[in-house]
Amino acid sequence: MNHELTAVPLARASSNPAVGGGWWRDAVIYQVYVRSFADSDGDGIGDLRGVRERLPHLARLGVDAVWLTPFYVSPQADGGYDVADYRAVDPLFGDLADADDLVRAAHALGLRVIVDVVPNHTSERHPWFQDALAGVSGARERYLFRPGRGADGSLPPNDWESVFGGPAWTRVADGDWYLHLFAPEQPDLDWEHPEVAQEFASVLRFWLDLGVDGFRVDVAHGMVKAPGLPDIGRGAQATLIGTEPLPFFDQDGVHAIHRSWRRLLDSYEGARIGVAEAWAPTSERLALYVRPDELHQAFNFRFLNCPWDPAAMRTVIDESLAATSAVGAPTTWVLSNHDVVRHVTRYGGGAQGLARARAAALLMLALPGSAYVYQGEELGLPEVTDLPAEARQDPAFRRRPPAAAAPATIPAPAPDPDARDAKEGPEGQDAQEGQDGLRDGCRVPLPWSGKEPPYGFGPGGSWLPQPAGWGGLTVAAQTGDPHSTLELYRAALELRRALPGLGAVEAGQGGPVEDWPGPGAGPAVYARGMRWCPAPEGVLLFTRPGFACTVNTRPTTVQMPSPGRPVLSSAPVETDGRTVRLPADSCTWWAL
Repeated sequence: MNHELTAVPLARASSNPAVGGGWWRDAVIYQVYVRSFADSDGDGIGDLRGVRERLPHLARLGVDAVWLTPFYVSPQADGGYDVADYRAVDPLFGDLADADDLVRAAHALGLRVIVDVVPNHTSERHPWFQDALAGVSGARERYLFRPGRGADGSLPPNDWESVFGGPAWTRVADGDWYLHLFAPEQPDLDWEHPEVAQEFASVLRFWLDLGVDGFRVDVAHGMVKAPGLPDIGRGAQATLIGTEPLPFFDQDGVHAIHRSWRRLLDSYEGARIGVAEAWAPTSERLALYVRPDELHQAFNFRFLNCPWDPAAMRTVIDESLAATSAVGAPTTWVLSNHDVVRHVTRYGGGAQGLARARAAALLMLALPGSAYVYQGEELGLPEVTDLPAEARQDPAFRRRPPAAAAPATIPAPAPDPDARDAKEGPEGQDAQEGQDGLRDGCRVPLPWSGKEPPYGFGPGGSWLPQPAGWGGLTVAAQTGDPHSTLELYRAALELRRALPGLGAVEAGQGGPVEDWPGPGAGPAVYARGMRWCPAPEGVLLFTRPGFACTVNTRPTTVQMPSPGRPVLSSAPVETDGRTVRLPADSCTWWAL
C-alpha cells in the first residue's frame, strides 16, 4: 500500500475541537520565511504580496495558520531579526497596506496569521540605539551598556560569547561596551527599564489591532539576564544553549514578562496566542513558559534535535507530553525551521534521508498537540550544502573574528539608517568564515513551477541560488503525483482533520496526569490519549482512540501483526489483514 491508495471520503472540516477550547491546541501551523517564499515584484526577494498570492497553496495543503518571519523595517544584518521600526513594513517586503491585505486574505481562506516579535534586541539603527550612541541623556539605560574591565577598560565586561561567534560585547567610541548576544548590529535591550516593557506592549497592540492572531516570540528565553552579569567560566557557550543553565538565557524573570503579555492577549477577542521560541535545559523548564497564565505554546526543540533512534524518540515524546500535561498545555512538534539544517539532510540525505523525513512527518502529525511545518518540507526539500561563499548572507558565516583579533569596536554615531551594506565582519573588515553558516542552506527560495531556476519564485531571480535539479520538487511537479511528498502531506493533513482520535490534545484521555507512569514504565503508557504498545525491535507502535501509528526505524523490512486497517503510509506496505511487512524507514497510520 502507498499513500496514494488511501480512498477515505473526507469532508473539508475544521480541525478537531479540543476539549476546553483553543484552536492552537491541535493546530498545524506553517512557517513562512518571507524573503524565500514568493516574490511578486521581480527583485529576487520574497515579499508580503507574494505570500498573499500563494495563500491558496497553504489552504489546499490543509494547515490552520501561517507564521510569518519578520518583515519590519530593518537593515537586514540578520535577515530582519534586527528591527529598526516595529510598526512599519520594510520596503523590501511591501508596506502596511500589503500586511493588512495579507491578514484579510488569510482570514477569508480560514487561515490565522501569526507574526514574529523580536523583544530581546533591536537593530543598531533603531532610534533608541542611535540616541544611545549620540549620548542622549538616559538613552543608554534602555540597553545593557557597561564599563570595560582592566585598568583602561579595554576588556569586555564579562566572558559572554555571541551565539554567532566571538565576544558578546562591542566597545563604542567613548569607551563603554554594549551587550549583543547575537550580531553586533543587534544590541540587547534592558528589560529592567520600564520604557522597554511599555514600548513592546504598544507594539503588540498595534499588530493585534491590525488583526493578527498571535505572535511567535523570538528568543523568548533571553530578555532577562542574571543579576551582576556573572562570568560563565568556559568557552564554546553556544553549544551549551538548551543543555545547561546560562546566566543570559532562561532566567526566571522572563516569566513576569510573558504573564503581562498573556493578559494583553486575553484582552482581545478571537483567541490571540503567544508562541515561545525558548531554549531550556529540560522539558520541565520549557513547560514553565506555557503555564495557564503565560504563553500558549513553546517550540519543542528536543523533538527537532532527536536522532533517528526509536529509544530516543520515545523518551523525548514521553518526557515532552509529561511536562506539558503537568501544566495543562499542548505539546508542539517541529522538524525543521529557518535556523536548522533541513531534516531530509539531517536524517542522512538522499533516498534514505527523504524516506526518514516522510516517516517523521507522519509521526509528528500523529502525536497529540500542535505541529509546525517549515516551508518546503512538504516538498521534501533537502538542505542546499554547496552555496558559494560569496552568496551566503547568514551572519553566523562571517561573524567569528580571527583568533588574534581585538574585540570589535564601532564608531558613534552609527551609519546612515538607509544603507543596506552590512559589515562583512565584526570590525567592518574581511572576517574569517565562522561557525558553519548552514542557515542559508535551509533558506533557499521555494520552487513553485518550471524546470529551471527561479522555478516560479518570482519574475526575476532569487536572492540565494537554487539548485539546478529542483525541477522535480516544485509544487506544480508534485501536485497530482500520488508518490510525491506534497501529496503525502496533503493526505495526512486531511486525515488528521477527519479522524476523531487525532489532533485534539484531550481526545481519549487515558487517565489523570498524576497516573502517568513515565517512560519505560511498561508496554502500555497513557499520555494525552496515547498508549504505547509492544512492537518488534526498532519499531514504535502507539494507539490513540480509533487509530494506531507504526514507525519502522530500521534499514530493513519488519514483519509484525497488523494493527488494523492501513489508511496512510510514507512507503508501500504489504498486508494480508493479519500480518504486515513494514518497509524500512517508514511510518504507517492505521484505523482501528
